[in-house]
Amino acid sequence: MSSTNRSAAILQSINEVVGPSSAKKPIALHEPDFSGTKAWSYLKDCLDTGWVSSAGHWVSRFEQELCAHTGAANAVAVTNGTVALRLALHLVGVRPGDEVLLPPLSFVATANAVAHLRAIPHFVDIEKTSLGIDPQALSERLEQLARKQGGQLINQETGRRIAALLPVHVFGHPADGPSLHQISKEWDLPLVEDAAEALGSWRNATHCGLFGEVGILSFNGNKLITTGGGGALLTNNDELAQQAKHLSTTAKLPHAWEVEHDAVGWNDRLPNLNAALGVAQLEDLEQRLLAKRKLAERYSNAFANLEGVELVAEPPGTRSNYWLKTLRLTDEDPSEAEKFRQLVLREAHAIGLLIRPVWKLLHRLPMYQTSPKGSLLMAEDQGQRMLNLPSSPQLLR
Repeated sequence: MSSTNRSAAILQSINEVVGPSSAKKPIALHEPDFSGTKAWSYLKDCLDTGWVSSAGHWVSRFEQELCAHTGAANAVAVTNGTVALRLALHLVGVRPGDEVLLPPLSFVATANAVAHLRAIPHFVDIEKTSLGIDPQALSERLEQLARKQGGQLINQETGRRIAALLPVHVFGHPADGPSLHQISKEWDLPLVEDAAEALGSWRNATHCGLFGEVGILSFNGNKLITTGGGGALLTNNDELAQQAKHLSTTAKLPHAWEVEHDAVGWNDRLPNLNAALGVAQLEDLEQRLLAKRKLAERYSNAFANLEGVELVAEPPGTRSNYWLKTLRLTDEDPSEAEKFRQLVLREAHAIGLLIRPVWKLLHRLPMYQTSPKGSLLMAEDQGQRMLNLPSSPQLLR
């Protein structure tokens, strides 16, 4: 089959699932949806009561609902996923000059949160199944260069402290949390999870973000649940949760009238208006997750008989939220897959199918090209093969 015919077959399969598209009526990658929710009523309550900023009962209710849906003992709502990551890394002790182990396949915010603390990303390869950090590659990298010295884990090549492990649950597919947790314990490394895309994703009986000390969620406009911006920390550690709330509210000590602060904090807390919007959608979370799985099933059926492609599926033993449905090109040569992917992208956008490639690998971005890294063969291979498909759960309505 020629490249042109193969591309046409892929686009036809997508349209069979999501319906017709055109340049005038495009189908986006992932859009927010408030239909059938009580969003207007909850926002009106904020306006009527005057509680629109970072205090108000909707913030507390949002955090309680997140705990109920994830099984976390504590949730701390903040303004976005990036600040949630930065705060989480700070809480586990990441400081300027430290290194943080993370995968190169992620949205830039994962590395930026490290850099915001003036720490250094250190990239470790991924596994094909989950697209998350490969536990074997991680163990080999640590055995190769890490040594315990004076109670700290030191990178012998750079002389810097390795301060944390930061896996990512890519596109909502759970990484191998149990194995990564075991490695983090063996090396005495705090485990912070970037579960920005993984609300409603589980590995066995553990929700993503709860394998280590602390994890984070994002509620950006393209997520399953959106608060406009918004993020949250999840943790079963009560002390960490209290520190997160304190530092995210400018480290202000509680008092009826005195304004006293006891540390350098941040103004990170989520406004009541945004939290109200989140609560309205959390009430519909299970239906959205069900719609996501049905959409993934339809895509899987649509591509079942098409050679040279496969849908990235949830890893064994997991239940993914399928945040973004992802098509993997199975061409033998990854460079040929990349050439073909560019053809598909051009032709898709011409007919209003706003599909996207996976993010540019983080170690290739100009600000991270000098960051330490191990062999990234799998990330380099997979990064040229993937296409994210229209994934809004309301596409099935």
